[in-house]
Amino acid sequence: MERLPTHPGERPHESNASPGPARTAPPTPPPPATAAVDARGIVTEWSEGARQLLGYPPSEVVGQPAARLLADDAGTAGEAALRDAAGRERWSGTVALRHRDGRRLRRELLAHRRTADGPVTEWLVVSAVTGTPEGQTPEGQTPEGQTPAGTPEGEAAGSEAAGGGTSGSEAAGSGTSGSGRLGEWAFRQAPCVMAVFDADLRLVRANAGMEQVLSLTEDQMRGLRLPEIVPHPVSDETEAKMRRVLEGGGPQQLRAGAGPAGTGANDGWSTSLVPLEDPAGHVRAVCLAAHQRLQEHLARQRMLLLSEASARIGTTADSGRTAQELADIAVPGLADFAAVDLLDAPRHGGAPSPAAPARPLAATRTAVRSVLDDGPAASAAGTAGMKTLYPALSPVVRCLAQGHGALYDAADPDLLRWARQDPGAARLLGSTTHSVMVVPMRAHGATLGVALFGRHRHAEPFEADDLWLAEELTAKAAVSIHTARRDSREHTSTMTLQRSLLPQTLPDQGALDIATRYLPAGTRAGVGGDWFDVIPLSGARVALVVGDVVGHGIRASATMGRLRTAVRTLADVDLPPDELLTHLDDLVLHLSADESGTDDTAESAGGIGTTCLYAVYDPVSRRCALARAGHPPPAAVTPDGAVRFLDVPAGPPLGLGGLPFETFETELPEGSLLALYTDGLLAARDHDIDEALDKMFAALARPAKTLDTVCDRVLTAMLTHRPDDDIALLVARTRALHADRVAAWDLASDPAVVARARKHATEQLTAWGLDDAAFITELTVSELVTNAIRYGRPPIQLRLIHEDSTLTCEVFDSSSTAPHMRRARTFDEGGRGLLLVGQLARRWGTRHALTGKTVWAEQSLSPG
Repeated sequence: MERLPTHPGERPHESNASPGPARTAPPTPPPPATAAVDARGIVTEWSEGARQLLGYPPSEVVGQPAARLLADDAGTAGEAALRDAAGRERWSGTVALRHRDGRRLRRELLAHRRTADGPVTEWLVVSAVTGTPEGQTPEGQTPEGQTPAGTPEGEAAGSEAAGGGTSGSEAAGSGTSGSGRLGEWAFRQAPCVMAVFDADLRLVRANAGMEQVLSLTEDQMRGLRLPEIVPHPVSDETEAKMRRVLEGGGPQQLRAGAGPAGTGANDGWSTSLVPLEDPAGHVRAVCLAAHQRLQEHLARQRMLLLSEASARIGTTADSGRTAQELADIAVPGLADFAAVDLLDAPRHGGAPSPAAPARPLAATRTAVRSVLDDGPAASAAGTAGMKTLYPALSPVVRCLAQGHGALYDAADPDLLRWARQDPGAARLLGSTTHSVMVVPMRAHGATLGVALFGRHRHAEPFEADDLWLAEELTAKAAVSIHTARRDSREHTSTMTLQRSLLPQTLPDQGALDIATRYLPAGTRAGVGGDWFDVIPLSGARVALVVGDVVGHGIRASATMGRLRTAVRTLADVDLPPDELLTHLDDLVLHLSADESGTDDTAESAGGIGTTCLYAVYDPVSRRCALARAGHPPPAAVTPDGAVRFLDVPAGPPLGLGGLPFETFETELPEGSLLALYTDGLLAARDHDIDEALDKMFAALARPAKTLDTVCDRVLTAMLTHRPDDDIALLVARTRALHADRVAAWDLASDPAVVARARKHATEQLTAWGLDDAAFITELTVSELVTNAIRYGRPPIQLRLIHEDSTLTCEVFDSSSTAPHMRRARTFDEGGRGLLLVGQLARRWGTRHALTGKTVWAEQSLSPG
C-alpha cells in the first residue's frame, strides 16, 4: 500500500519496490531533560537528560539559581515567563538556554507546579527535544523538508498508524494517496482523545482532541512520557498498562483518564490502550484512545451526591443548620451558588393551587453558599437572616404555588422581570449567572420555603436531571426541617404538660425538710415520664413518691399524670405502701387494656413497665415504711455520715399483675438523709454503675448546710452532659416530734369517759398554750370518742399531736368498721356529729391498720 510523503520531497513507498539497502538500527533516543526548581528559583534536581542537553553535571547546577542557565539576553524573557506562570498549575513556552560550551539553544519547556513533602512548592521542568544552537541544524535532522535517516522505528510505526503523517494542506486525491490523506484527517479530527506512544512510551503523535483536553500542542508533548506530560498517579497507572500492551498483554482498559495538570483524574472518561503491530505482528507502538462518558459520568455523580446528602443533611434538629447543609451539599457538586429561604409562616394544605397567588410572599434568607467569595452570591451571603419579600407572580411565588421546581435561563422573561422588581434577586443572580433552578421545599403537605440554585462557572446549563436531583436534595432537607419543627412543638408541649403535672410547690409539713430536682432528657427522644411527689398524711406523717413511666413524649407525660393522681388518691385513704402499689399495679393493667389495639407503639402500653418507690415517714415514731415496684432502692445517710442503701424488697414493675409487693420498715434517727431518684441518674455514658454509685455516695456523705446544695452536688458529680434519660431526684432530711408534742390516753369503753377525755384534752391544750383551740378540740374529742364507744370495740385510745400550725386529734379502736358522714333528717337524734366535725376541722378521715382503725381530725392553729 502506497503512503503519501510526510514532507515535501519524500518519495512514496512502492508496494512492489525491491528492498533497499539494510537499515541500521535506530540510535537510542536521549532521555528527556528534567529539572526541579523551587519557589526561590534554585535548582533542586538535575537529570541525565538535562546533562546531555546543556552539558552541566549535577554538581555544577543543583543548589544554584536557575537563572544562570538562561542566555545572557534572555533574562527579561525568563522573568516574564515566571510572571506568566504565577498562580497557574502548568506553564509552557520557548526559552533561550545557555549550553556549558557557550552555545545558545532555544528550547520548548513544559513546567508543572508540584508540592513536595511538606509546605514547599516547586516546579518540575520537562523537555524532550535536543537543544538547537542558534543558526545550526540539530544533530540527526536533515534540512527542512527531508526525513531524518535515523528515524526510530517507533516513530515510523506511529506515523504510519496515524495515517502516514501526511500534510493536511495537500488537496485530497483519489486512490491510495487520498485514503492516506483521509486517514490523517480522521486521526487529527477524531471526536475522541487519541495519541500514539512508541516502544519507549514516548509520545510521537497526538490528535486535536488530546491537545484540547490537555491544553498542549503536539510539539510540546512529542518525546515525553505520559507521567511527564500529566504528573498524576492515573498517568503512572496508564503507562504501566501501556508497557503491558508492549509486552504482548493485548488491549487494556481504564475507567478514568488523566486531566490537565492540577485537575487530577477525570472519572468521566473511558480509556483504551491498543497495540500497533507491524506486518510481521511485532508490537511497535501503543495507541491511546479516550472516550468521554459524559451522561454516565453525570448520572454517577448525581447518585454519589444524593448518597452523600443522606449522611450530611438533617444531622441536627436545627432548621437553620439543615438549610445550610442543603446549600453546602449543592455547591459545588450541583450548582455554583445556592440560597435557601424559609417561609415565616409555613403554609399547610393538600395539593398546591395550579395558579400562582397574586400576593407577595415573605420569607427569611436562612442559608447561602457560593463557589466564589466575590461571586454572584457574595452580596446575598451577607444578608443571611434578613427578611425577603418575593414579588407577586415572581418565579419563586409561582413555583411555590404550583408545588414543583422550574428551570430558567438568563434570558427568561420571568427571571428578568423578577430581577427588575427585586434588587436582592438581581444581586443574588448576578450578571454572569446563565442558569437558575427554583425548587419549593415541601414536606407532609406543608410548604416550608424555597431553594434557589444558579450556575455561572459551570458552562453547562441546568437540565431536567439536575432539577430532579435538586428536588430530591430539597425534599430531604424539607423533611428534616419539618420533623425538627414538629419535634420542637411536641417537645415544648410535652415539657409544658410535664411541668404542669409535677408539684409546683412543696406542701407545708413539719416531718421532713425536702429539696427536689427534675432534669428532662437532652436527646431527640423527648421528655419522659419521671415524676416525684410529696403527700402530707394524717398524724403528721408524710409520703414520698418517685416514679418512672416507660417511654417519652406526650403519652408518657400523660400516663405519668394519671399515675400521680392515682397515687395521691390511694395515699389519701392511708393505704400501706405494699397495698398502694398493688392497687396501682391493677390500675396500670386497666389502662393497658383500655389502650390495647389503638396503637402498637411501646408508648401506648398504658404505663406497663413503670417503676415506683413509695415511702411513708412518721415523725412521731421516726419509722419509715417503704415498698418499691422495680425501682432503684433509696439511699439513706445517718447523721454520722454513713451511707447505705435501704434493703427494700425489689418488687416487679407495674403492669405485670399477680405478683406481690413487700413493705420494709426501718427507724431513722433524727437528721437522717433520704435520697430517692430515678434510674436516669445512674445511666451516665462516661462511667459504669459501680463508679456512679461511688460518686453518688460521696456526694451524699459530704456535709451541707442546705438540701439544695446536696442536690446540686449529686447532679454535678454524676453528670458531665445533658442526660439521655429524665432524672428526678428527691432528697429529704428527717425531723422528729418529741414526747412534749404528743399526748395519748387509754380510755375505757364507757360513755362516762367522754367527759374525762374532754378534760384531758383541755388540760393538754393549756400546757401547750393553745387555749384558743379548746372549744373546737373539746367538740371534736367528744364526737370521736363517743362514736368509738358506741360503734367500735375496745381498746380505745385518744391522741393529740401538736405540730407548728396544726393540731391533730386521733381516736383509735379495734373495730375495722369505718364511720361515714350522712345528713341527718329533722327528727333524727344522731348523725350530726361527723357533719359538725367536718365543718369545724380542716380535714378528717379514717386510717386502717392490721387490726382496728384510727379516726382523725385536723384543725389549723394559724390565725386564718
